[in-house]
Amino acid sequence: MKREPVIGKIMIYFLLIVGSIICLFPFYWMLRTALVGNGEVFEVVPTFIPKAFAFANFTDALSSQPFGRFFFNSTIITIGNIIGVLLTSSLCAYGFTRISWPGRDKIFGFLMTALMLPFAVVMIPQFIGWSYLGLTDTFAPLIIPAFFGGGLFNIFLLRQFFMTIPKELDEAAFMDGAGHLKVYSSIIVPLSSQSMIVVGLFTFLANWNDYLAPTIYLSSEKNYTLMLGLQLFQGSYSAQWNLLMAAVTIVVIPSLVIYLFAQRYFIEGIAMTGVKG
Repeated sequence: MKREPVIGKIMIYFLLIVGSIICLFPFYWMLRTALVGNGEVFEVVPTFIPKAFAFANFTDALSSQPFGRFFFNSTIITIGNIIGVLLTSSLCAYGFTRISWPGRDKIFGFLMTALMLPFAVVMIPQFIGWSYLGLTDTFAPLIIPAFFGGGLFNIFLLRQFFMTIPKELDEAAFMDGAGHLKVYSSIIVPLSSQSMIVVGLFTFLANWNDYLAPTIYLSSEKNYTLMLGLQLFQGSYSAQWNLLMAAVTIVVIPSLVIYLFAQRYFIEGIAMTGVKG
């Protein structure tokens, strides 16, 4: 009778190990390619361990392109989006949960239907609009939209959490003379720190790794983000795959570090939002 639970655990651990190997293998191969010479990349029978570790690939990758500038551009766009998303999505979520007004829930439900629209549907109209404003090839199309709602998914996520906070706290604050902004800043935001962190982390990952939007709006190399800078290693007839993988490794490190330190907030923050409402 005791052998069945043991066998079950062994099978679970076996499947988890196999799944982990499958998921981690691309990262290993990226690192392996970053540490070999360009000739070794194209060997018919590749070796899993480099014959000679070419650590100079990392310095060559950083020096061959203006990655300092690309890093600065990505940082500005990401920080701008995090600030805009956290501010406006939390304000919208507050309005949909703590303020009563006619048609509130129906309008929220109508807005949620827009989540089904793929980006390709609005991509061209948005580009035409920014072109008329003369703001293409600037950071404006990549930052300003974050200050107008912060994204429907983020509003939904924060709304679900705000609904779990007792409204008696609001009423007590109103009796002490507080207004909605005071309740929002002094009660709702401090109590929602974990969900706010989750939204901030999602926003960081989405913008740090974004390739499509910068491709649409940025044309000057001086405005390139890190994702666009990576394509400079690929020419029309050849590609420096070892330098490209070295650059990719450097670009991926911030996302991996942030996820490793913040994965607890991902799980707890989403779990605490619940499904109320």
